Amino acid sequence: MEPERKRSGSTLKKGRKRRLIPSKVVGAAEATRSHWDLEERQQPVAKKARLSTVLFAENCEVTHGQLCELLKYAVLGKSSFPKPSWCQLFHQNHLKNVVVFILQGLSQLHFYKFYLEFGFLRKAFKHKFRMPPPSSDFLADIIGLQKKQIIGNLPKAMEGSLPFASSKVSINLQKDPIIQKYGSKKVGLTRCLLTKEEMKTYHFPLQGFLDCENFVPTKCNGSVTDNSPLFGLDCEMCLTSKGRELTRISLVAEGGGCVMDELVKPDNKIVDYLTSFSGITKKILNPVTTKLKDVQRRLKILLPPDAVLVGHSLDLDLRALKMIHPYVIDTSLLYVREQGRRFKLKFLAKAILGKDIQCPDRLGHDATEDARTTLELARYFLKYGPKKIAELNLEALFSYQESQEPRNTAEGVQRLNTSVLECLDSVGQKLLFLTQEADASALSSSKNCQTIKCLSNKEVLEQARVEIPLFPFSIMQFSFEPFSPNLTEEMNKRIKIKWTEMSTVYAGPFNKNCNLSALKRLFKSFGPVQLMTLVLETHQPHLCIQYEVLEAAQLAIESLDGVLVEGSCIKVQRPVTELTLDCDTLVNELEQDSENRGTIYLSGVSETFKEHLLQHCSIFLGLEAMILPKDLKSGKQKGYCFLRFKTFGSAQRALNILTGKDWKLRGRHALTPRHLHAWLRGLPRESRLPGVRVIPPPSEQEAWQMLNVDHPKIAAWHWGRKIEKLYHNLCPGTLCLILLPGTRSTHGSLSGLGLMGIKDEEESTIPQTCVCESAHHLPGVIS
Repeated sequence: MEPERKRSGSTLKKGRKRRLIPSKVVGAAEATRSHWDLEERQQPVAKKARLSTVLFAENCEVTHGQLCELLKYAVLGKSSFPKPSWCQLFHQNHLKNVVVFILQGLSQLHFYKFYLEFGFLRKAFKHKFRMPPPSSDFLADIIGLQKKQIIGNLPKAMEGSLPFASSKVSINLQKDPIIQKYGSKKVGLTRCLLTKEEMKTYHFPLQGFLDCENFVPTKCNGSVTDNSPLFGLDCEMCLTSKGRELTRISLVAEGGGCVMDELVKPDNKIVDYLTSFSGITKKILNPVTTKLKDVQRRLKILLPPDAVLVGHSLDLDLRALKMIHPYVIDTSLLYVREQGRRFKLKFLAKAILGKDIQCPDRLGHDATEDARTTLELARYFLKYGPKKIAELNLEALFSYQESQEPRNTAEGVQRLNTSVLECLDSVGQKLLFLTQEADASALSSSKNCQTIKCLSNKEVLEQARVEIPLFPFSIMQFSFEPFSPNLTEEMNKRIKIKWTEMSTVYAGPFNKNCNLSALKRLFKSFGPVQLMTLVLETHQPHLCIQYEVLEAAQLAIESLDGVLVEGSCIKVQRPVTELTLDCDTLVNELEQDSENRGTIYLSGVSETFKEHLLQHCSIFLGLEAMILPKDLKSGKQKGYCFLRFKTFGSAQRALNILTGKDWKLRGRHALTPRHLHAWLRGLPRESRLPGVRVIPPPSEQEAWQMLNVDHPKIAAWHWGRKIEKLYHNLCPGTLCLILLPGTRSTHGSLSGLGLMGIKDEEESTIPQTCVCESAHHLPGVIS
């Protein structure tokens, strides 16, 4: 954002760039970020601010702290702050204003429940992302005031081993996920073990699984009791030509003594030692002769029959060892969080034990230290019990620590603790905050904030039209009454059922002597199948196919409906229910979603597809990312992918090539944005149950009353239009964010959703015709 003339008055200094956490996509991520930097240097003189977001997180979730990163960078730029870790803002100094709309009380669930009503929002904003459920003050989190707000309640939060022992913060223990899972009384060792079902859910290696055929069992098949011995385990890995392989193993006995600490030479060629995390270098590993089979043999000798292994994300360690062990305690799951998220080991060590591990001044992690720490965490849990853990209020402590986490330098600490308000103040500017009287926030009382309190959402909107042009940074908060817990639960169920039914097709009729195997191969060629059943209730057989992704179902309908198959002209259609009546409209609108317009779906891709595509990247202009989903159980590629291009024109040309005679793939334009795909994948599949149905109102009069102006559907349409009018009045070059923070209550939590774009940029990226562009874009590959 262009500040007033004298920017040199800021005392904030440039710091080093944040290092990315290595993952399956580390090479592509670094390549893409290097390309971003190169592209920024090569831009022509006529510059405009613009955004690029190839999100590296598997679930596309952006934290409130990361949002704060972007907002601070938008104010002061790279001369004072490192670039955001999750997106790229090109030519920040050409930003004119920053405008943030907060729709308090709404969530990702609301957006997709009323997707058709939010017409402008889904079409105008190309960049969408999921957010975690909000804390007690969402606004303070994204502005960077969290530390100042809660520091009074946590005076010694990170100093002792019992950080919340003397805290007077009011906590509803019964709603704590640890209490909900374990109860409030102390538990024995056997209660902390993962069940076989849990091990299956969290992808631990198990006997009988296809991807574990060559794994070695530890031979620990004794009877486990509350007195069985605990062993802490931690492994370090490197990247080889075949994936991740073991380079170090540490095993610590319950007394704290290290019984095994070995370096291991991988069987395959090493392509990345991951030194910053493993501490392993080529020089360290060169003289090592110990191989994986030697480690497996030693472990089988060392571990007694009733040994319990303790680790953090222990499934990864066991997979690196290629071993199967039936009795495990995983501290990332023992200290359970909401919605499947996990605390990092470094955080738990400090919060629970009061000890610092994985220090930044040390080269890599110490596997023995990490193994010992997991053991201590398990023993602490057994000694003090779930109630004591719940009283520590780890979620609040995590938010506090996240807001204070130091960077690599002293200047970095100063930057991290700086709020958006202080950034604005350093360049002589103020923040405008428009909200309702009842919505108090720490932001309202800040000296560098011009707060205007209104009586209603309508008044907030009216004031915004007048005041926004006068301020470089504006926040408008609209408040909506949250749905009742029962209605929210019902909405959740209906959404799950709706997407399941939309991803299901019925095909037929077929001849009674048809080749069933050939038919199954045919329908599987459109994408991954969850369930395929033969329907014999009809005069002639039909097939019911439930696909994993919506694109596969749509592709099957478009390819086979009305086509002669096995001697019969078949019809391929979705089930007709009250939840799928508007399915054609919804599919069409999903295809027009600005985030989907540059993305294509392909089925039938082989394991060598990525290499083949990159070899011919010169013909796929504007390719930004390749998303290759993998089966979580087997680790194998699923046979379909998404390719994301810079423009709709590039995507259309690529689709024509890839579905042509040379590549012979099946494909179409994408329907599910990546954050939505991740969200739907996390929802358990629902079948229509007798108790989950849309009940018709008893009278026509009542039906019409449901569609009055207070109905949520009408409200979504109404406020979407209001925001659209306000958006069109913003000046070009305005960074605009629409935030649906999500909800958190004693009845449960809902994830938030963020939409963002730069006004001038977004209007130019909704093309009506194919647009030509240069071919220097380097693709990122996301597995």
